[in-house]
Amino acid sequence: MPVRSSEAKWRGGVRSGEGEMSLGSGAWRGGYSFRSRFGDEEPKQSNPEELIAAGHAGCFSLALANMLEQDGYEPSEIQTKADCHLEMRDDEGPTISKIELTTEATVPNIDDEAFQQYAEEAKSGCPVSRALSSVEISLDATRQS
Repeated sequence: MPVRSSEAKWRGGVRSGEGEMSLGSGAWRGGYSFRSRFGDEEPKQSNPEELIAAGHAGCFSLALANMLEQDGYEPSEIQTKADCHLEMRDDEGPTISKIELTTEATVPNIDDEAFQQYAEEAKSGCPVSRALSSVEISLDATRQS
């Protein structure tokens, strides 16, 4: 199996410095800072939690499509949003406390009950969900025919 890599470089102090993250594929490179991670007004920079959310949304969507297709249901579209919650805990410091997955899928010829079961299986079975097993993960899944 392949190994995927990304890199980050940080310059300066925690609050005054800035960093840059880049995907190993070269598909994305962007800045990040203390403010983009912990501030209320985020500059046009990313942060590690946003990248985790993107990876989780993509992984979940692909896992759901795979499970549906294996059983003869071909989704027309799956759109997933992941909200990654970062909170300050007295005993641990900054902590990813919860990820909320919201997905809307267009899948013909499947009933809602079966679709919900596939969505739950994808939530618990996708590699990113398994890697984040210490984090509470919720799912709101809706299907359109």
